[in-house]
Amino acid sequence: MAPTPAPPRLQLTSITKRYPAVVANSGVSLTVQPGEAHAVLGENGAGKSTLMKIIYGSVKPDEGTVLFNGQPVHIRNPQEARALGISMVFQHFSLFDTLTVAENVWLGLDKSLSLAEVTQRIVAKASAYGLDIDPSRPVHTLSVGEMQRVEIIRALLTNPKLLILDEPTSVLTPQAVEKLFVVLKQLVSEGCSILYISHKLHEIRELCTACTVLRGGKVTGVCNPAEETNASLSRLMIGAEPPALQHREVKTGATVLKVQGLRLPREDQFGVDLDGIDLEVRAGEVVGIAGVSGNGQRELMYALSGEDTRAGASMVTVFGKPVGQLGPNQRRALGVHFVPEERLGRGAVPTIGLAHNLMLTRTNAISPSGWIKVRALQTQALGVIERFKVKTGGPNAAAKSLSGGNLQKFIVGREIDANPKLLIVSQPTWGVDVGAAAQIRGEILALRDAGCAVLVVSEELDELFEICDRLHVVAKGRLSPSIPRAAATVAQIGEWMSGLWNTPNTPNAAEVAHAQA
Repeated sequence: MAPTPAPPRLQLTSITKRYPAVVANSGVSLTVQPGEAHAVLGENGAGKSTLMKIIYGSVKPDEGTVLFNGQPVHIRNPQEARALGISMVFQHFSLFDTLTVAENVWLGLDKSLSLAEVTQRIVAKASAYGLDIDPSRPVHTLSVGEMQRVEIIRALLTNPKLLILDEPTSVLTPQAVEKLFVVLKQLVSEGCSILYISHKLHEIRELCTACTVLRGGKVTGVCNPAEETNASLSRLMIGAEPPALQHREVKTGATVLKVQGLRLPREDQFGVDLDGIDLEVRAGEVVGIAGVSGNGQRELMYALSGEDTRAGASMVTVFGKPVGQLGPNQRRALGVHFVPEERLGRGAVPTIGLAHNLMLTRTNAISPSGWIKVRALQTQALGVIERFKVKTGGPNAAAKSLSGGNLQKFIVGREIDANPKLLIVSQPTWGVDVGAAAQIRGEILALRDAGCAVLVVSEELDELFEICDRLHVVAKGRLSPSIPRAAATVAQIGEWMSGLWNTPNTPNAAEVAHAQA
């Protein structure tokens, strides 16, 4: 007599979730087998994250049933989900800034464990999976990439039966992604099921053997991604392939941003010292900075945006004007606009509407007497929403109500719409779908072609190679020489990420300058 087959690990039937402005999920059904890596694919705002939060108990469905290991369950909160064996890595991190890494991880684990035991487990797990992190560091000192490592480690420490990953590799380096995939494939071989959300189609094709496609909150297809191409997955997701970028060669103009000998000691014990940074960005070019998260990107961005004004005045110049000790508003008056890597809390105020969020970087909607021109703000916000195809309830929708990718489109669009002379953008397409990523990258190239100087900090090497004219690498607070994109290779940039740019096979600064000329 043949053994009875194991029931599905997870079975959703007719899941529906309505919000005042949108139906996030409409009659969604999904089945995940034991030991299966199952992708959930869809555009920004398709309902993927809402569905995952329902499974994890942080959102309650209006209709539908959930079966786990063949048994009906009503998961009322994440604690109950973890007790069943469900863990989740969120796209927007659920970490307490004032607590340490170890204390944040401890909150979600068995209370019989001591903090010292949790700390030891973090160190062991981090080392085994190549996700190194210091358990004693306060979360507010971490970069976005380091926070993502904490979330992944916290989920893995629960030894889950179902692991939900919402954009887990969006700010990880290719080397870290490779190590993570080794871990995930091992978990699958041991019977763990994985629900995987990513806009990186090659990752889905490598890891997953099943895929459910959502569009407008409804299931529109099921497939085996290993049997698909990136193009066919794009068509399933957005109905078309993203347009190819037009990267025209243009003649660069005057130097817009110049950084000379920038040295800044870390502001806290967990930061990174900036050591002799030299950088130049000219009108009509895109310069990229690659690097492993936590190597000085945050400190450099603060110094360039005016959030950190400790630099010598002439260490940072814009159009030849010393700005090292000027604040953000004074730099903005010179045409400098900035997109930070943290969307919520830094790029936007979560609880206020999109229109009022424009005032973070605009002053033209405030009258001389100090009154806010609400209608003008709403008109400007609506223009950004329409131009960048932001899915939202309207210009008054709270920033926190948007999906991560749609909020990113709005923030990037807000700064591009301001017609900057220098745009400094960190992680421009973090967590956005392939169509939106192509649009944002296309808008950046259009800015460049119009004569804007653009500096892009990204941990997506494919992105940097796609849009940049020159590349640098930051490692341990030092910046490599620049290298023309056409002369760079992924292998070389990966080697430079370890700080190894002064090796025999590396072109020296004079050779690079000659190549650029």
